[in-house]
Amino acid sequence: MKKQGRAIRDGAENAVFSRIVSGQNMTAHRFGDGMAEMASEADFNHYLLAEFPRGDRSGFLSNHLASNWPQELLDVYEEVDFFYCCKLLAALKTTTMPVFHDIAAFESAATNQGSQLLATIFKRYGLINTFAFALHDVHLRHYVFAFSGERESPARDEAMRLVFRAMELLQQLGHQTPVEQPAESLSSREIECLRWSAAGKSSEEIAIILDLSAHTVVGYLKSAMRKLNSVNRMQAIARAFRYRLL
Repeated sequence: MKKQGRAIRDGAENAVFSRIVSGQNMTAHRFGDGMAEMASEADFNHYLLAEFPRGDRSGFLSNHLASNWPQELLDVYEEVDFFYCCKLLAALKTTTMPVFHDIAAFESAATNQGSQLLATIFKRYGLINTFAFALHDVHLRHYVFAFSGERESPARDEAMRLVFRAMELLQQLGHQTPVEQPAESLSSREIECLRWSAAGKSSEEIAIILDLSAHTVVGYLKSAMRKLNSVNRMQAIARAFRYRLL
């Protein structure tokens, strides 16, 4: 039941938000090859590349792009559902610089049975220390790069090389992964009504601003919600921002 609820919240059953569409598996493999090479050169045993969790898709596997994590670890981490609230991401939200965690990087701040089980499994597979940073690609998609092992924190020059290699990887592959777009294009009026709605305006206020009837504004917003596969205005606005329509 917990996984089903997470899947629904993450839009896993919604084709509009499919992370890797048909024909893109080769790109995912190339991500993995690039990450594996970077980890090996930096003497890290494990690597993880994931999209930075968002409010409408915060689960681990729904954001996972490439890693050499053991399947047991992947399964357990999805089950405990700590990724969106882990210590590592909390640190990355407060800085533009790389971060290094020498303990419990992927655990939640809350201590519970799931956290203790996770710590045991991470330690068993040698994911003791983690060096990580966040980057955006040319489409402003937000990614987390994480390298784990038993080695100490990279020196400044080595860290700079890792970050630059990651930037090169995103530059090479960014244009090969399609930008998410709604299945049907929105009209300029629909986008305009969504923009004013995002600014907190009611249908009546938008009607005055755009010199339209309130009925017409409601019609534009309903059409926009349908095209964005949304159940209400708030969700439509969130998805419009995600598609960079606003």
